[in-house]
Amino acid sequence: MIPKVTRRICADRMLRIRCYLSHFRYLGTCAGGNAQEQQRRGLASEEGATLVEMALSATVVFLLLIGIVQTSMALFTYHYVSDAAREGARYVIVRGSTSCTNTPKLPDCNDTTGTGISNYVKGIGYPGIDSSKMTVATTWCQVTQNAGPPPTATWGTCASGVSNAPGNQVQVVVTYHFTLSIPWWGSQLWPLTSTSNMVISQ
Repeated sequence: MIPKVTRRICADRMLRIRCYLSHFRYLGTCAGGNAQEQQRRGLASEEGATLVEMALSATVVFLLLIGIVQTSMALFTYHYVSDAAREGARYVIVRGSTSCTNTPKLPDCNDTTGTGISNYVKGIGYPGIDSSKMTVATTWCQVTQNAGPPPTATWGTCASGVSNAPGNQVQVVVTYHFTLSIPWWGSQLWPLTSTSNMVISQ
C-alpha cells in the first residue's frame, strides 16, 4: 500500500506534468506545430490591413489637398494678372502724345514702344509672382468720331504704332505663364491672360 504522503507527492507531480504538457502543446501550435491551423489563421488575420487602408486613403487625400492648393495659387495669380493689366492701362492713359508737354517731369511720357509700361507692370511686385514669367503687350486703338446725333465713337483695330493721342484707346494685355504641378498628375503650363482697355487722357 502506497503511503498518503507518497500519493500526494505523485499527484502533485502529475499535475505539474499535465500543466507543462498542455502549455507545451499550446506553444507548439502557436509556433507552427500545426501548419494547416497556422495557415488558416494567417489567411483570416486582419493584422496590417489598417496600414494598407491608411496608405491608400492618404494618397487620395494628399492628392486632393495639393490640387486645391495649386488651384488656389492659380486663382491668386489670375487676380494679380487682372490687377496688373488695369494698373498698366492706368499708367498708359496719362502718358499719351501730349503728356511730355503737360507734365514735363513725368517718367516714360509719350512712350509708344511699351518698354516703360512693361517695366512698370513687372515691377509692381506681388508676393509669389515671378516677373520673368510675365509678358506685357501694349497697343493703341484709333477712334473714329461720328457726328450723330447723338455723337458716337467707333474704335478701330488695335495695332502697334497707332496714334496715342488723347481720346484714343489703349489696350494692355498681361499674360503670366503659371505652372500647375500636382504629384502623380504631372505639370501643365497655364497661360493666364487679362486685357484692360482705357481712353487716353493726355
